[in-house]
Amino acid sequence: MATHEHHDHHDHGHSELDATELRVRALQTLLAEKGYIDPAALDAIVDTYQTRVGPRNGARVIARAWSDPAFRDWLMRDATAAVASLGYAGRQGEHLVAVPNTEEVHNMVVCTLCSCYPWPVLGLPPTWYKSAPYRSRAVRDPRGVLADFGVTLPAGRQVRVWDSTAEVRYLVLPQRPAGTEGWSEEQLAALVTRDSMIGTGLPLSPGAAA
Repeated sequence: MATHEHHDHHDHGHSELDATELRVRALQTLLAEKGYIDPAALDAIVDTYQTRVGPRNGARVIARAWSDPAFRDWLMRDATAAVASLGYAGRQGEHLVAVPNTEEVHNMVVCTLCSCYPWPVLGLPPTWYKSAPYRSRAVRDPRGVLADFGVTLPAGRQVRVWDSTAEVRYLVLPQRPAGTEGWSEEQLAALVTRDSMIGTGLPLSPGAAA
């Protein structure tokens, strides 16, 4: 069940690529074939906006929410203020709403009109987020899109799609991975991926972050 809330990779192919890197490259190829991403633009933006800035801010927000119940409650009540308290505020983040994933509901964010996106916590939007295939299919076939991104949910879990606008932008609060009891915020932040905060991915498992 799904509901809609209005609101150049290079083929090295050698043994130096571990299993995770091979999976990422395969996924990039699939998404490019389906029209979600422009391979020529991918390498140019990934280092700056995916690994150095943006998503790391959001990861710290999620890690704080996972480890501090009072902050989590604040994030749910007023995400704009809670995020700003950590120093992440500014253009494209003025009206932010956090939506929590649960055992019953998985949230996914799209902007059907353009590419509205919470820059202060996620950086600039990835190329596929702005693509017409993602913007249209996320609403019509969210489970199919999730499958394209390698995410398979239990049959009974509802998928809720949130449509970002110029007035409101959304941040997904993913479920905290099991086996992370007693972890520091820094350790938890390392499990948070950009896609898990959009809803097209899940956090890393504790072993994957080692």
